[in-house]
Order: sequence, then structure tokens, then C-alpha cells
Amino acid sequence: TLDVPDTAANEEAFGRPSSGRGSGKGAYPQLRAVALAECGTHAMFAAAMGSYTTGESTLARELVGSLTPDMVVLADRYFLSHPLFSAFASSGAQLCWRAKSNAALPVLARCPDGSYTSELVASDDKTARARVMPVRVVEYAIDDPGRPQAQDTRYRLVTTLMDHETAPAAELAALYAQRWEFETALDELKTHQRGAGVVLRSKSPEGVRQEAWAYLCTHYAIRALMADAAQHHDLDPDRISFSASLAAARRSVRAGIGSAASTLAVALRPVFAELAGALVRVRRLRAAPRVIKRKMSNYGVKRPEHRSWPRPIRPPGQAVLVLGTGP
Repeated sequence: TLDVPDTAANEEAFGRPSSGRGSGKGAYPQLRAVALAECGTHAMFAAAMGSYTTGESTLARELVGSLTPDMVVLADRYFLSHPLFSAFASSGAQLCWRAKSNAALPVLARCPDGSYTSELVASDDKTARARVMPVRVVEYAIDDPGRPQAQDTRYRLVTTLMDHETAPAAELAALYAQRWEFETALDELKTHQRGAGVVLRSKSPEGVRQEAWAYLCTHYAIRALMADAAQHHDLDPDRISFSASLAAARRSVRAGIGSAASTLAVALRPVFAELAGALVRVRRLRAAPRVIKRKMSNYGVKRPEHRSWPRPIRPPGQAVLVLGTGP
């Protein structure tokens, strides 16, 4: 969500969240956006926008046309429902989405790797069963003393990848950890590029949408620059600094180098060298408690004991403990 100026037109078009203190008038109107992004490059290549009152699942339906059969799509447990899952699957893309703890996923047949075949049924189709979708479920836990928030938690992934030999349960469970790359992409967009707590400037709904698309296009351009720099030096895109790339892009705008292809090609060479000289360290294993300093949400309040939060000792692929295996 993005805060937009508090005008009557924006409030009517986008709505506003509750302030958390019994009145909705204490918060800015907000635009809601849902996007698809590449895990490797963080490039957001498709997005859908609507009002704050429009649900994420509703907006996500608009993204189906951006999927292709060579994609594997990850999504968190909020999105898993038969209508949306089947709509995404109709694109030919493969899906691997987390399920809520109360999702009904019966065990139909157990696979050798511990996963099992199941079915996804729409809530309004329980009796007629006219739209039953076969799926495979991977149930696993995290075995890592450095991840206390994962203790006593069972994770379930629902996937269209039915062959346990080409897509083993442990590999899918480790792959799902990549979904968190999207959270980093949002941080880049909202904290570094836009600025923390900044409200969009446009006072009309048309201007708000144009400004939001401009933010997304700019983020894509910066991420494209980073991907090119990484490819030029044969590096993982994670090693290229977003902050350094953002600074380089801003300098090029101030320098007024123009948009001619030949000029840009010359300008890119020193930029690639600059970004390769300011590499981000290889990402260490990290974990953080789900707490905040100011109690304005469902998360717990941040306390002194959370400052020394344990650090994971195993990467996701080694920490995954697939459940259901054995005799």
C-alpha cells in the first residue's frame, strides 16, 4: 500500500484504513498494489492497482495474463484459494503456494519423498465437486536452533508440480524460502527509492496512478541496470547494491547525459565498474523477530530480548525437515 494525499477525490477513489484508534480519519487514503517479481533480480514485471478496500486476491487475478508456462510462481498463504489457484494454473505456469493451517487438504496417496497427492476444492463446490483440482502437498518443519520462530510450526506447500522425482519435496521446501525476496523488493521501492513514510504528491486519482506506475517503472529500470552489471561481471544480482545503483541513476539524471543509445552505452561502462567495486557481501543467514517498537499492529511489542535474536546456523535447504517420510 502507498499513502496518497488526503483529498476528497483520493479518499473517494481509494478509501483509507482505520487509524487503529477507533477512527478512520487519522490515516491517509491508500492505493493498494499487487505485483509479480523475479526472485533472482527483484524486477517487478507486472502489477495491478486498486483502492485500499480492494482485496489482494482480487487484484492478483489481473496478473494471470502476465504468466508464461516457463515460470514457477511462489505465493504466501493469504492467496491460496481454489478460484485464484486454478486461474493462475490455467496460464500453464507451475505453482508452489503456502497453505493456511486450517486448509482442508486430504491425503490421497503418499509419495516416496514424504509429500502426498491431494485435491483443492472451491468452498462453494464441496457437495457437487464439479471443480476439483488435483495438487501435491509438501509438509515440512524447520530444524534450526537459530530460527526459534519456526519451532513447533508445520508448513504446507500446495503445488502443481506432481512428479516427486523431478520436483522433490525437500527442494520445493527450500525453494519457497525465495519468496521472501519479494519483501526485499518492496523495501527497495518504499524505503530507499521513495523514502520512508513519504506520501505521494498527486492530489487526483489519475495523478496518483500515474505516479505509482512511475515508481514501479523506475524500480524496474534500476533493477535492469543491476542485472546487466551482474551479467557483465558474471555475478549473482544479489551482490549488486541497490543503494549504489540508485545513486548512480540519480547522478546520471542530474548530469543530463541524454537518452541516445550511443551515449548511454558509453556511460554504462564506468557505472558497471563502479557497481562491481562496491559489492554487497555474500548474504549471511538472517532471522528477525516479528515485533515492532510501537504497538499498532498484531505483532508483539519489541523488547530488549529481541535485540539479540538468534542467528540461523543452517541454510533453508539444510534446515528443511520433510514430514511424512519413513516406513
